Amino acid sequence: MKYILEEVRRNEEKEKIPVIRMEIDYELLTLYDAMQVEDKVQIIKSKEKLKLLRKKLLSLLDN
Repeated sequence: MKYILEEVRRNEEKEKIPVIRMEIDYELLTLYDAMQVEDKVQIIKSKEKLKLLRKKLLSLLDN
């Protein structure tokens, strides 16, 4: 039973990977737009969000 639950958890994590990649792509576009208009506040926000998304993605890929 424990093996089955572990397998279900791994499958759920694998399904999250494409979603996180899409979020990263969107945030990169947001960062690019902020850089174009020199919006320093949005640049900082986007960079912080990208760091968090990167950590999430790496943790899912490590499992």
